[in-house]
Parts: sequence; structure tokens; C-alpha cells
Amino acid sequence: MTLPTTRPSPWATVFARRTYLAGAFWATGLLVSVITHTPDRAGWLAVRLDAAGLLYTAAAITGGVNFFGAGLRAIRTVRLDMNFLMSAAIVAAVLIGEPFEAASIAFLFSLAELLERYAVDRGRRSTSKLLELSPERADRLTGAGEVETIAVDQLHVGDRIRVRPGDKMPADGRVMAGLSEVNEATVTGESLPRRKAPGDPVFAATVNLDGSLDVEVTADAAHSTIARVAQLIRESESRRAPVEQTVKQFSRIYTPAVTALAILVMIGPPLLAGQPTLEWFVRGLTLLVIACPCALVIATPVTVVSALTSAARHGVLIKGGEYLEALGAVRALAIDKTGTLTLGQLEVSDFQVEGCDRQRLLARIAGLEARSEHPVARAILRYANHAGAAPANDVESFRTIPGRGVEGVVGGVTLTVGSDEQVPAAAAAGWGEPEPGTLRAYVYTTDGCSGLLVLRDQIRPAARATVDRLHRLGIRPVVMLTGDTEAGAASIARVTGVDEVRSRLLPEEKVSAVRELKHRFGSVAMLGDGVNDAPALAEATIGLAMGAAGSPATIETADVALMGDDLTKLSYAIRLARRTRRTIRFNIGLALGLKAVLAVGAVTGTVSLAVAVLAGDLGASLVVTANALWLATMRAEG
Repeated sequence: MTLPTTRPSPWATVFARRTYLAGAFWATGLLVSVITHTPDRAGWLAVRLDAAGLLYTAAAITGGVNFFGAGLRAIRTVRLDMNFLMSAAIVAAVLIGEPFEAASIAFLFSLAELLERYAVDRGRRSTSKLLELSPERADRLTGAGEVETIAVDQLHVGDRIRVRPGDKMPADGRVMAGLSEVNEATVTGESLPRRKAPGDPVFAATVNLDGSLDVEVTADAAHSTIARVAQLIRESESRRAPVEQTVKQFSRIYTPAVTALAILVMIGPPLLAGQPTLEWFVRGLTLLVIACPCALVIATPVTVVSALTSAARHGVLIKGGEYLEALGAVRALAIDKTGTLTLGQLEVSDFQVEGCDRQRLLARIAGLEARSEHPVARAILRYANHAGAAPANDVESFRTIPGRGVEGVVGGVTLTVGSDEQVPAAAAAGWGEPEPGTLRAYVYTTDGCSGLLVLRDQIRPAARATVDRLHRLGIRPVVMLTGDTEAGAASIARVTGVDEVRSRLLPEEKVSAVRELKHRFGSVAMLGDGVNDAPALAEATIGLAMGAAGSPATIETADVALMGDDLTKLSYAIRLARRTRRTIRFNIGLALGLKAVLAVGAVTGTVSLAVAVLAGDLGASLVVTANALWLATMRAEG
């Protein structure tokens, strides 16, 4: 499979260098202003010639070059967009003698654009990280029965390979010989290993646990399951409509409307009523300067930065203002089960014993399992340690029965721990039927002792409370998407309170489920933690990752990461996003209201330009900035 094209880092582009230089001019000018106590304004159609004024002007020009070209193209194509708005704001601020404001606009928006490019670049790199999960080499069996090590991309459909215990599957295939358990979390997301016997399918990048397997290759490297996951991510990201910030949506309407009005003021009275051309030209230019939202375009980033900073302080990483706003519009949530609603780690939930001392048997089991690297063995050892049963040190022999369990002699007694196929039928039959979503390890000894270990993936303590909070926020339905069995998924759904369950899903089926939810509800978020969730995260309106537990590919594909694996942060992030949307809209409404009043006064000659700039820019900036900083006081739920 062809890897994504390598792109230069956004930090090293010409755009970035202009941003750095504009920032240096802006910061130096600010320092000079403070030291020399020079004023910020120069006056109408005047340029400050002191050091600070020249530095601010240099910053405005250097940062403004990032927008001027696109702004001119917007004029030529008569599609006045955000770039034209930024260019007009910078030029207008210079014209009215506000070099500091011009420099601030140029630098802040260049920096915001640079950060957005960086976030997009990280998302593009996520697919290449996925492909790195597969091993680079494979052991192919020759016709003479010998083993040769070759590169994975040299494998062909029909080749026979050998996968040893602990190795990753180099390709998709079908088991021809051997018996083992395989960890398929990279594909299905499920923490319970699956037993593989001749005829069963296996997938590239999954981990063979305890037995040697001979596998016939059924798909080459370019068409393996993990390669299809990477392709799904690329297709979903290219298909997903770009998220647009409120200020950009606003500028598409506001900018051409204000520009057209200013032109009408300039030419209308002279042409229709014979009024003095120069006087009305100045009034039209004054209207354009007043209407140009210098304060607004500064205050909006302040709102976003305040919200993003508050989110980061509470353990929520949001990759940009547009994603923050889009999160506030979410109506439904798709959520993975393993590692998200659950902890993603097997734990012993019950241990029953008949015919012997409980602690003594647990110590013998722990002594045997200490010699295994199987996930079940590690869970049993954690349980024994918590119960105070030190592993027995008189283990005389040990062997693994691939796909079934372990057996050995401990203290002169033969001990077997494994599936119902491994222990005597009578020992397994006495414990009743297993519960959905659990894994059973039966225990049998030759001195008449028997037992049962029940293991399950533990539900996160905050799962139910989080789903309830989402319901109170109007997020409904909350839909579980999982590769688990129908019975296992249903048992988790009953406890957590999710509204719908989709089970036994492969990565492409999760993408289809998210697509169907988007068709039904419009804006849909997806929360997951594993590689198998990455395509669905890319397909969703907003992708959210469980941060510390999430795979690198998942975190880079997602728009939002809950860095502390704290599920309670999900409802906090949505509440913050909604308040941010309300704040931005209030800021826009306030600025528009002030400017509408001042613009009427400017056209009629009752409001001077100095008063208009003071109230419309400085006053509005103070109010909306204070409003934005209020977001930082928002607290997360306990």
C-alpha cells in the first residue's frame, strides 16, 4: 500500500516564517511602547514614525502578507471571504492610526491559521502510523518444509507462513495448522483473546499469544485489514465536510454587505442628489473603517483561546476553535465499548472453590500462571496479589496447552487451569452456564479440588453517570459500537444506560454505522480508543479519543482527546463548547449592534470618527474580551 505523500512541516513553511517575524515585530513594539510610554494611536490617515509605531506597522505588513494575496483574489472573484475581511481590517486599522491593532490582527490570525495547519498535518500522518503496526518481516514456509524470512510486501496470496507465540500476524490469512489464542484488539477493539483453530481467519497486526500457527495468506500487504483501515480513514477525512467557525460564516455575509453599503454611500448621493463627491467619498470610507470589525476579529480568537486553555487545564485537548464550536452542535454520540465504556483490561470478578482451601488453591494457581504471559494469566496474578496469595514456589513442571490453558505439577499435585475443553467434563459442568461478556477459567487438581475463575472487562465507574449527563444535555441517542458479541454488548448496555447497541462490528462497519447516524441526526460525535475506531472517528462530524489509553493513530485522527482517560470530561467538553458558541455569537451581536448605531451616526455626521473608534473598537474589545475570559471559570463535573 502506498504511504501518504510526505509533506513539509507547517512550522517550516514561508507562512510560518512570516508569522514568526510578525510576532517578533509585534512583541518588540509592545515592549518599546511600555518602556517609552508612547501612545498606541497616531490619528486619522497618519502613520506613527516612532520606533514602536514602525515596529507595529512592520508586524502588520509582515503578517498581513499571509492574507493580502488571498484578499485581492477575493476582490477579483467577487467572493469576499475571511481573507478579505482580515486584509480590510489591517488596512483600516493603519488608516485610522491604530498600528497596534493592525499588528495584533495580522499576528493573531496568522498564528491561528498556522496552528490549524499543524493540526491538519498531524491528522494526515495518522494513516502512516497505522501501517507501522504490521510487522516488516514474515516467516514463509517453502515447498521443502523449510522456513525463510522475507519482507512482508513480498508475500502473495496462497503463501504459507508460520507465526510463533508472541509475534504479530504479518498478513490476513486462514489458519491451516495449530491451535492458539489471538489478541485481535487492533482490529475488533476487544480485550478478550479469541481462540484460533484450523479454518479460522486471522488479521494482519493482531498478536498470536500462546501457540504456533501455520497460516495461508489470503490478502497481500496492500489489501490487508489494517491497510483497509488506513484507506477508510483517508476516504472518511476527504468526504467529511470542513468545519467552519462562526466568525468565518459571519464574514461571508457581513463583509460583502458592508462593502456594498460603503460603495453606495460613496457614489449614491453624488449621482442621485448632486451632493459633493469628496465629502461622501470620505463618509463612505469612514463607514467602511467603522464597520470593519477590528475589535471583533481580535475578540473571537480570545474567546477560542480562553476556552481551549480552560479545556486543556481540565485534561481535554481540542485541536482548534472550529472543532470546539462543532462539538457544541453535536446531537448524537457513537461510543466504543472496550477501553471507553469499559477499562479495556481483564479482571477476575469471581473465584469459587470446592474441595480445598481457597487461599492455598489460589497460591498454586498463581504459581502456575506466573510462568505465562497470557492476558488471563496476568489478570489472575493481579487478583492473587490483591487477595494476599503469594504464588507458590514449588512448581515442578509447566506447559501451555495452546488455545486451552495451562497445566503443571505444583507441590506434587497436577493442576489444570483452562477452558471447559481442557478440564474433566464433570469439573466444568458443576458451575452452571456462563454470563454474557465473561470469560471462564476452570480449575482442576488430581487431589479432588476444583474451582472457577470468572473474568470480565470492568465497566468504568463513571460510565453510567456520564451517559446520564449526556442525556440531560440532549445528546440522544448514545449508541454503542463494538466488536463484542451481541450478548456481551447488551450486558454492558444495561448497566451503562446507552440507547442503542451495534455489535460484532469490524472497522468498516463502524464507519457505516456512523454514516447512518449522520444521515439521521446531522451532527454526530464518535468516542473511541483503539486503532479499529480511527476510521469511524474520521467519518464522524467530531472525533473524540480516550487520550492515555488511545492508540497514537486514534489520537492523531481525532479532533478532541480526553487526555486523562476520564470519561466525565466528555460532558464537560460539550458544555464548554456550547458556552463558547453562545459567547462568540453574543460577541458578534454586540459588535454588530454598536457598529450599526455608530455607522448611522457617521453617515449623518452626528458621530465623529474618534468617538466611533473609541466606542466601537476599544469599548467592544473590552466587553467581549471580558466575556471571553469568563469561560476560564467554568468547572468540570466531579
